[in-house]
Amino acid sequence: MKIQNKVFVVTGGGNGIGRALVLALLSRGASVAAIDIDAAGLEGTLALAGRNRDRLSTHIVNITERAAVDALPAQVIERFGVVDGIINNAGVIQPFVRLKDLDYGAIDRVMNVNLFGTLYMVKAFLPHLLARPEAHITNISSMGGFLPVPGQTIYGAAKAAVKLLTEGLNSELQGTSVKVTVVFPGAIQTNIAQNSGVMDSLQMKSGQPTPKMLSADKAARIILEAIEQDRYRVLVGSDAMFMDAIYRLDPQRAARFIYKQMVALLPK
Repeated sequence: MKIQNKVFVVTGGGNGIGRALVLALLSRGASVAAIDIDAAGLEGTLALAGRNRDRLSTHIVNITERAAVDALPAQVIERFGVVDGIINNAGVIQPFVRLKDLDYGAIDRVMNVNLFGTLYMVKAFLPHLLARPEAHITNISSMGGFLPVPGQTIYGAAKAAVKLLTEGLNSELQGTSVKVTVVFPGAIQTNIAQNSGVMDSLQMKSGQPTPKMLSADKAARIILEAIEQDRYRVLVGSDAMFMDAIYRLDPQRAARFIYKQMVALLPK
């Protein structure tokens, strides 16, 4: 689906990949409704939109609140007339601790934002997307959604659920006007740890090499190109592509490799 002159809704539009997606969509001629719980972040995105800000609306919404999400389509349609695509990007990670040390508050938050927030958005907007001549749903999973990352077990479980939710939705929508894409980013330069409130648990050992990360702008470009090509599955970053290949050949070997890379983040 060509992006120009289309209307997109992007969750997590106040920072990181979400902000990069909003700005890239605007630069390609789309109109965008940016969704975030962070009012200051949305104001920053609006400021960065510059002369394109007339095609951008911002909505302060907690996507874990189903009633608030259910009200969103009417707000977007009132502003732009239609909705052609949604990109479910909003997500949070968990503290880098083992499952036995993870409290239920953190578990609920990770599952609610990553899985249920995505589900609520799909349910709310799907009837409107099906009414369009062509439309698109893009759900952001994670490399951790197909590969176990120690210290991120619940986050991975949520993102794995997003993976299968998206793939099932793709199958159910065969023969309709709505295309569906699932995205698996690797390490991206964002503030997800800070925004997730887990910086205190993310303490690298002294001398531990910093992993190479892809910029949010490059990640956004890859995702939007995938939307325009109606791709089924997208790996973002060389690390995601590398680990996907290893995991397909030998899942246990891939899990051991990631454990060795990430064990330094776990408390003793």
